[in-house]
Amino acid sequence: MGAILTQNTAWKNVEKAIENLKREDCLTPERILSCPGEKLKELIRSAGFFNQKAERLRSISRFIVENGGLEGLSRLPTGVLREKLLSIKGVGRETADSILLYAFGRPVFVVDKYTHRIFSRLGLWNGPFDYEGIRKFVESEMKDVEELKELHALLVEHAKRYCKKKPLCEGCPLSDVCPLSGGGSKPPS
Repeated sequence: MGAILTQNTAWKNVEKAIENLKREDCLTPERILSCPGEKLKELIRSAGFFNQKAERLRSISRFIVENGGLEGLSRLPTGVLREKLLSIKGVGRETADSILLYAFGRPVFVVDKYTHRIFSRLGLWNGPFDYEGIRKFVESEMKDVEELKELHALLVEHAKRYCKKKPLCEGCPLSDVCPLSGGGSKPPS
């Protein structure tokens, strides 16, 4: 549910929506599907785009139920499951990979704007945003699910604290290796 609710929204607002869903016992696909439309929208209002997200929550819930629940889906190979997730309206690569990593414990890396920003500034990725290229680059180096989760979480936190659109290089723990802040080699092109 969180992977859908967090689209274009700050996590603190998603937490409020999840707490509302939990309070109303609506955190399972079956309960989402049986929840009246207006009530569901009200429960997730804090996550923004509540009309669209209510529809997406219903779509993914229907998908889960029709495919044997999480247990049935967990038997699918990662590539097949990823393609099935991507076929759901409103589920893009970042959302699908979040579901694969966090809900199914699959060794996939979630790429977001933070990853690209940090990798570009550190010279780890040169060129425009390339979701699949960055994902494959990280997955070629890391295979452990818990390490992939940790890396993703650390990148998000680092981007929020230091590597913002306008970077806060002072006090940044990566300043010694970051060309942008004067550390490391020449800045990436």
